[in-house]
Amino acid sequence: MLAIKAKIPKALPHGSEVIACDNSGAKIVKIVSVKGQKTSKGRYPAAGVGDLVLAAVKKGSQAMRKQVVFAVIVRQKKEYRRPDGTRIKFEDNAAVVLKDDKGNPKGTIFKGPIAKEACDRWPGIAKIASIIV
Repeated sequence: MLAIKAKIPKALPHGSEVIACDNSGAKIVKIVSVKGQKTSKGRYPAAGVGDLVLAAVKKGSQAMRKQVVFAVIVRQKKEYRRPDGTRIKFEDNAAVVLKDDKGNPKGTIFKGPIAKEACDRWPGIAKIASIIV
């Protein structure tokens, strides 16, 4: 997992429900925890684009439901600034479900665009992504 150059606001707090934008069988996942997040007392852990999260599958195929899986956030509604000065935001919050914490995606097709920051950090996602913004 590489560092991201952009300063991305953590817009998805613990408990947020996010759309799964792949064909892994999950439709909606709920963020349970954020890996590598250190917070002060009383603060909810939150995730942004490119972060690895543990998520519970809320809606999806019968085999996937009620499972806790690793996922990577690939889109967020809250805008963020890139080092070249451009600002970017997406129309929805989305995640990609992973097989393991190494970054290998479970699905084979991603719906919609994927943020460049997530692709830089996770090469397994970049291989499959068709649209990188």
